[in-house]
Amino acid sequence: MSNVPVNSGRRKFLTLTTAVVGGVGAAAVAVPFVKSWSPSEKAKAAGAPVAIDISKIEPGQLIRVEWRGKPVWIVSRTQQILDELATLNDQLRDPNSDEPQQPEYATNAARSLKPEIFVAVGICTHLGCSPTYLPDSFTEQVEGVESGFFCPCHGSKFDLAGRVFQNVPAPLNLVIPPHHYVSDTKILIGLDKGEV
Repeated sequence: MSNVPVNSGRRKFLTLTTAVVGGVGAAAVAVPFVKSWSPSEKAKAAGAPVAIDISKIEPGQLIRVEWRGKPVWIVSRTQQILDELATLNDQLRDPNSDEPQQPEYATNAARSLKPEIFVAVGICTHLGCSPTYLPDSFTEQVEGVESGFFCPCHGSKFDLAGRVFQNVPAPLNLVIPPHHYVSDTKILIGLDKGEV
């Protein structure tokens, strides 16, 4: 070793410079890594609430929208349909919606916030097929019942409250998504009232 005196100022400068460059490098590596934990814009949009204008929906009509990549049905039910729902309880697997397939506010006879408007995820609870809406030919599936949903894949049947009939493969009623009315003619699907 040489007997040259140690320049402590230079040593501190080099140590500090190395620490700063290392810190910047670590941050440059950490930022994209941490950012990758956040959902992408596409993923955020897929789970975002969907606002639907129902002002032009006709009685008996079904409109389809997509929420979280799933079909959501909105059906305008007539008084005749609502009256028919009350007569079906003895043919249904879960007529009182005891299974938690809906928010608390939809645990009623119509499984909805407003009886005349039905909102449900259009996916069969058996194997995930999408049932067909039969507004006036459901009697071919269930005698005496004019309207309902029929899953042609395995034969599951649901009434217009999304309640599953007995003796079919589907074990549960259709899922009712969280939703609320923003106005008399606009529904927000994906959020309960008061959620942000």
